[in-house]
Amino acid sequence: MNIVVNTRLLLPGKLEGIGRFTHETLRRITASHPEHRFFFLFDRPYSHEFIYSSNVTPVVFGPQARHPLLWYLWFERVVPRVLKGLNAHLFLSTDGFASLRAKVPQTLVIHDLSFEHRPQDLQLSHRWFQQYFVPRYARKAERLVTVSSFSRDDLVRKYHMREGKIDIVPNGVSEMFQPLSGPAIRNVREKYTGGRPYFLFVGALQPRKNVVGLLLAYEQFCRQTDEEVDLLIVGGAMHKTREIVKTHRSMKCGNRVHFTGRVPDVELVQLMGAALALTFVPFFEGFGIPVIEAMAAGIPVICSNSSSLPEVGGESVCYATPESVDDIAEAMMKVYTDQDYAGDLIMSGKERSESYTWEHSAKLLWESMMKTVETPS
Repeated sequence: MNIVVNTRLLLPGKLEGIGRFTHETLRRITASHPEHRFFFLFDRPYSHEFIYSSNVTPVVFGPQARHPLLWYLWFERVVPRVLKGLNAHLFLSTDGFASLRAKVPQTLVIHDLSFEHRPQDLQLSHRWFQQYFVPRYARKAERLVTVSSFSRDDLVRKYHMREGKIDIVPNGVSEMFQPLSGPAIRNVREKYTGGRPYFLFVGALQPRKNVVGLLLAYEQFCRQTDEEVDLLIVGGAMHKTREIVKTHRSMKCGNRVHFTGRVPDVELVQLMGAALALTFVPFFEGFGIPVIEAMAAGIPVICSNSSSLPEVGGESVCYATPESVDDIAEAMMKVYTDQDYAGDLIMSGKERSESYTWEHSAKLLWESMMKTVETPS
């Protein structure tokens, strides 16, 4: 079978949540199914690290689709032509976009509907494109995949999708995330904070991630203790970051906030394992990979009590209301001062993280792909 995959978000050193899902599942699927040919469709020159096995053939067709008009041209002009030319039996798209003109069965992964819940966070053109086209993509695709029960129910409720058309494929956690030894923790902290413990945020800098709320909560935390605890913000700037910059500049303890930018995976593993706790309090999330990575790394997790996060965190995290700075600050103080509570979170979280593996994710995604070609809905 010839399987064409939209791999335009496989960007070296820039794997955000969707790119991570694509990378981790595809490298396992292609290795496990040498009987099939996979054509990876890129919109720009690719990195050979993403050509996982001998049954993968890279195909490059522009334009580089990073704007709504170019999204349309790529998915409605380029993709159908490529599918026809390669005699494709299946098209897999993992980034929420499909092709309305394609005549090939499609498996479409829609990670969440954040653009429906928080349209104000997006540029107007991006908001319009997604609100107009994504429901049409969802209807066009033979099968849909999403990463949580919350997101599945969202698709059913907002787009009136039939539940039986949707498969849940949770994200996984890399085996690289493991607890660090005492000396390793000290070395990481010495490198980044002069030896001081730190709270950690991981994610793209954009309004939905609530970095401003976290900064304000951290300042409140600092006012309530004489202990020196820093805050590390790990992730690249995406869009609408002006309020983050403005808030940081106004903070009295701003010198103890460190923006690292995006870091390599090996470095992220170290930063995660040496953190006092993960502080991940977005307004909306379809899954929240940093939550299970932190659990696997053996650190406590503070996260939002809304959207998909209670489903992912279960009883193994400390919840806070993302709209409440006081609530976030209180959670930070509780995890910092109550060692028994933090220890319980660590033990429970480590056990919970073991149920999220990329091997399982890849298996479930493959099963959904096979349903697409065997029993189109």
